[in-house]
Amino acid sequence: MNYITCRQLNDFLMDYVSGELPAPQRHEFERHLKVCPPCVAYLDTYRESIRLGKSAAVQPDEAKIPDELVKAILASRAAGS
Repeated sequence: MNYITCRQLNDFLMDYVSGELPAPQRHEFERHLKVCPPCVAYLDTYRESIRLGKSAAVQPDEAKIPDELVKAILASRAAGS
């Protein structure tokens, strides 16, 4: 039985996590995961990185920029023009 390699798994990682990997490739991907604990750990780390990145993203309407900072930036830009 030929399994995909760890390098090939890495090539398909984004599509797998997003649910966009076609069924035949997904089957091979998951078959590889069954025999490769390092790739399972890598997949877990990849998913955690995505989760952390999303949780760290600040939406513009959520960010409260101090008025003093805005004024200082605008004054600096005006002085430099």
